[in-house]
Amino acid sequence: MAGKIPREFIDDLLARTDIVEIVDNRVRLKKAGKNYSACCPFHDEKTPSFTVSQDKQFYHCFGCGEHGNAISFLMEYDRLDFVEAIEELARIHGLDVPREQGSSRVVSDHTKQQNESDFQLMEKVTRFFQHQFKHHSQGNKAVEYLKQRGLSGEIVKQWEIGYAPPDWDAVLSTFGNDNSVRKQLIDLKLVNQNDNGKQYDFFRDRIMFPIRDKRGRVCGFGGRLMDGNGPKYLNSPETRIFHKGYELFGYFQTRQQRNLQRIMVVEGYMDVVALSQFGIPYATAALGTATTQDHMTMLMRGTQEIVCCYDGDRAGRDAAWRAVENALPVLKDGIQLKFLFLPDGEDPDTMVRQIGKEAFEQLVADAAPLSHFFFDTLLKQHSVGTPEGKIALKSAAQPLIDQVIGEQQKSMLSEELSKHVGEYDRFKLDRDIRSANAGGRTAPPSQRNNNINKTRLSPISVMIRLLLEHPSLATQCEETVQPDFLEGSGIAGLQVLQDVFTFCIANSQANTAQVLENFRDYPYSSNLGRLLIQEHFIDEADAPRVFRDCFARLLDLHFDSRIDQLLSKSRIQSLTSDEKQELTLLMKERQGR
Repeated sequence: MAGKIPREFIDDLLARTDIVEIVDNRVRLKKAGKNYSACCPFHDEKTPSFTVSQDKQFYHCFGCGEHGNAISFLMEYDRLDFVEAIEELARIHGLDVPREQGSSRVVSDHTKQQNESDFQLMEKVTRFFQHQFKHHSQGNKAVEYLKQRGLSGEIVKQWEIGYAPPDWDAVLSTFGNDNSVRKQLIDLKLVNQNDNGKQYDFFRDRIMFPIRDKRGRVCGFGGRLMDGNGPKYLNSPETRIFHKGYELFGYFQTRQQRNLQRIMVVEGYMDVVALSQFGIPYATAALGTATTQDHMTMLMRGTQEIVCCYDGDRAGRDAAWRAVENALPVLKDGIQLKFLFLPDGEDPDTMVRQIGKEAFEQLVADAAPLSHFFFDTLLKQHSVGTPEGKIALKSAAQPLIDQVIGEQQKSMLSEELSKHVGEYDRFKLDRDIRSANAGGRTAPPSQRNNNINKTRLSPISVMIRLLLEHPSLATQCEETVQPDFLEGSGIAGLQVLQDVFTFCIANSQANTAQVLENFRDYPYSSNLGRLLIQEHFIDEADAPRVFRDCFARLLDLHFDSRIDQLLSKSRIQSLTSDEKQELTLLMKERQGR
């Protein structure tokens, strides 16, 4: 693992970046007054509600609420994680991403060069396998096999499918020109070495599927046996660049689609390829292992609907349950997780050929939602016809439900459980009590979005909003505005104001995107983004005055609160001389307002 990327580098990267160029290269923008607009790339719409501000280096969609800076946009649009987005911006600007020293995790130049060399070699081997179709004496056998499986030459080329010859040393003799490359081939598990030092190719006489990682680099291979003995599929073992618990075959190709609505997880390479040939390009496959938690996290970042497709036999349902167990701890609100079980003896490859694209996609659309499969599985194990059975069901289901991070998903599953164990009335009562304690029923998301700009901002919210939009205000008003004076006031949001103010004092030249990026990992990060999109109708010329006035109002609130505290205390016990003096001064201040 690499050391942390220095904050100074990230700030400099954002300062060099024009978010309008980043977005416009992916979504065609139109000038709209001071800003730019387009139809939102993150949800379907006909009227543009997606706005990009060049001044603030910030984007926001008034339809779905997505917002952020250039890094956030790359993460959401290009399906990258944070580090990958930084690396992509650095590549655009021709920069190397530095790593903080003093950490055992720092990647050395040698390691970086090794990784680059590894990926280059894997790419060369991919081309070698492709070349063998036409130029090896046994290549025609592989071509005929793929034809029998119904794959067109175009789809074979598209997926870069190749053929590993039956020779013991085809790869070894082609690439192993010196000892260092031979060792590299062994390290990447393209070549094996036995106890006697004998070296030979790992993949022999197999149809070869290159596995590309999220960034499109070949990190491993899957080999399909055509006939004879041996495992039907043989995957690359774990190497320094390939970890099967993190990778999915076809995921890189799938995520190239824009506005990806659905991803389907299937069990085999041929299923992914065959489905794409029939115009279903959103399938991906786990690499000879169960769908892991890392797989699920990656999939949920890429789309809002995940359909897990398995055989309908016992093995398929067991695999589906393992997927459930791995998905629940990372299941967010807004994600639809579904399960499709095919008839015995069928797989997506054979099924789509039998019934065609339209009928197959209808099966996918009608897949059972998570809640159905979850309780259907548990109810087969626990009979709720007796009190003991209900207790057993609750004991099995509740710990799994408690792991869910999405509050609405957790509530929905808990409600379903309460119905099965005869506790629905108690569940409704508890929910109503919680709702009452929270101040009444929560408005639906659409209503909350519509009302967001109608909310009147408090003085502290206005100050934070102004700092986000005009970070230089902190230094302009430093002599008259000191948030630390309000320490101990109990004013909601004071800590956020202090944090943002302190950052702006230390980074007076920062822009909006840099301020937001600094607080990306803070608990209130999303609140800052939402605050920035609220209208306040304050002209830039009036911003310093409004900023100072809001602070003055906060001081008044602080002083009034302190007066009330001292007066309340005086009714119970005598004040100290210092407290009496403080109260006198505060009362005079109040009268003078």
